[in-house]
Order: sequence, then C-alpha cells, then structure tokens
Amino acid sequence: MAPSHALRCCKRALNWIPVLFINLVVGWSYYAYVVELCVCEYTDFMGRVDRSQWRTSCSCSQFRDTIPNNAERISYLVVFHVFFTMFVWAYWKTICSTPASPSKAFGLPRAEKELYEREEQAERQQEILKKVARNLPVYTRTAGGAIRYCDICQVVKPDRCHHCSTCEMCVLKMDHHCPWVNNCVGFSNYKFFVLFLAYASLYCVVICATVIQYFIKFWTKQLPDTHAKFHILFLFFVAAMFFISILSLLSYHLWLVGKNRTTIEAFRAPVFANGPDKSGFSLGFGRNVAEVFGDEAKYWMFPVVSNLGDGHSFVTRLVHIDREQANCVLQQNGKSHADGVGTSPCVLSNNIQHTVDDSKETIDGGQRVSVTVEIEP
Repeated sequence: MAPSHALRCCKRALNWIPVLFINLVVGWSYYAYVVELCVCEYTDFMGRVDRSQWRTSCSCSQFRDTIPNNAERISYLVVFHVFFTMFVWAYWKTICSTPASPSKAFGLPRAEKELYEREEQAERQQEILKKVARNLPVYTRTAGGAIRYCDICQVVKPDRCHHCSTCEMCVLKMDHHCPWVNNCVGFSNYKFFVLFLAYASLYCVVICATVIQYFIKFWTKQLPDTHAKFHILFLFFVAAMFFISILSLLSYHLWLVGKNRTTIEAFRAPVFANGPDKSGFSLGFGRNVAEVFGDEAKYWMFPVVSNLGDGHSFVTRLVHIDREQANCVLQQNGKSHADGVGTSPCVLSNNIQHTVDDSKETIDGGQRVSVTVEIEP
C-alpha cells in the first residue's frame, strides 16, 4: 500500500516537469527581452554611461545605442507587458481550473447500485443502467449502443464526458489531458486553454517583430559581440519556433470550436440512437462559438468564465433539450442548479430515435419529450 502511494506521489511530481519547463522558458524570455534588450546599460561608479567598457563589462552594456529612442523603448515595453500579462493569466487559469466532474444526479441510486454490483450478466447490468438513464438528459451511447457508465467513478457518463486516467476522474466535455498545463482540458477551462494558445502566439509574434532588427544587427556584426548577443539570438529563434508549433495547435482548436467538437469527438464520433455523428452537437458557427466563449463578446478576450451551459446536458442539432426540464430532472436526482429552477414534477425520456426529416413530439412508454430539428447552416 505504501509503495503504491509513494509511486503515485512521484508520478504527480513528475507531471509538473513540463509546466516547470514552460515557466523557465517564459521567465528567461522575460529577462532577455526586458532586461537585456530594453533596460540595461553600462554605467561607471559615477552613474555615467561608459561605452569604453563595452567588450569587457556586463552583457547589456551596448543597449544605450541599440534602442536609442526612449519612446520606442517604452512602447516596446508596454506592448510586451500587455501580451505577457494576458498570456500568463490565461495559462495559469488553465492550470488552476479544477476539471468539472458529473454531479451526484448521474450516480446510481442505492438500490440500483446494489443490484448492479450483484449482477454478473452484462445484459442485466445494462437494463439497470437504462432504467436509471431514462430520467437523465443523456443521448449518446457506446459504439455498441450501451449506456456509457464509468465503473471507476460509478456514474452514468453525461454526454461528452470521459474518464481521464491521469486525473483519475470523469471530466465533463473532456477535450484532452494536456501535459503542458498538467490538467485536463474540458468544460471548465476550454475557453482558457484556447486563449492561452492565442496569447502565447501573439506573445511570440511581439517578440519576433520587435527583436528581428537587433537580431540582424548582431548577426551581421553591426553591434558589439557581447554576452547579450546570446540572449537576443536565441530569443528570436525560440519565439519563432514556439510560434510555429503553437499556431498549428491554435488553428486546430479554433476549427474545433467552429464545429463544436472536442478532440476526442474529432477522432471518434459520438454515437447517438441513429449511429455515429461527428456534427451531432454542431448548432451553426455562431452558436458553436457562443457555447465556448459566451454570448457577450466583451468577455471573449479575457480568461474569465463566460461559457454557456453546465456541462451536463447539451443542445444538439438532432435533439433539443429543454433547459428547465433538464435542470428539473437533475434537481430531482440530487443536483442543485444555480438557476433556481423549481422542483416541480417533470419527466424526460432519452429513448429517442434521432431523425432529421420532421419535428414533432415523440412518445416512449408514456413519457414525452419535445424534439426539435435544427439543420446546421
């Protein structure tokens, strides 16, 4: 027992190495840009600039002449710090956001849980799960058509929810586990993750755009060959390299946002009653973006919570889930919703054949749910 716990602690500690690496690179880039490029100058003991000591003094001795214009220097520092702040803010929001997990409403009631654990036949277990899932807003199934159930967390998985073996929990609208943030990217922090990629790209662009002229001067020997040369040359190379790699990842995730898909769904389409459908959750470009960034554009650029929904139920282009009805079911099963929806009796069935050729009420076993077809533009 003790060795297992020790190994788990070591594993968790090792998971922070990529985060430490990123922070060391960012910290060095801050030093190289602010100190070596924009701030430092060599002065003698009287506080006067001593250019005669260029080749024998500190690495930043030449920068009185590198950026001779104070207005240019100040403008560089202001722009740099704006993007640096937004980048670090979004990055740490992605790291520190706790992954959202299914509520108690998706756990098996005590009686059904005991029956499920005693039952050895998979068919009988599925019957128990179907009985429980009938009162939950879940519409996706496994590839074999079975109810998606996590034996480790002992919950019926909400739509788009998956179990992360690294975080050891089920994560709502899970996209992927990112080692660079040592966290699961999902419903609670996907907006922060996309903003982190966007501001990281802009941070690299700002560095490359403002450093390139001094990079060329060092490269062509127009500036003294001091220790600062190392910082400026490598700063440009590292920023350019990270920009290329981050831009490809950012472009991919912006495409996913526009399609309303997660990385998992892009590789393995969610399975509905009528079969797999990669575009099952797509509601059109505008509504897809609003689901991640919110319906108020003034919050889109900031790493603050503004996404829509609660992560437990999702409107699809095939089935429209009435929000109040879904919240009512969750409350009856033990979830207290922040919207304050009443706990009046309500019924919600998920045994629906998904169709795209009509819009009407479907009745299944005496239970009724409103089905609305929405064709993606």
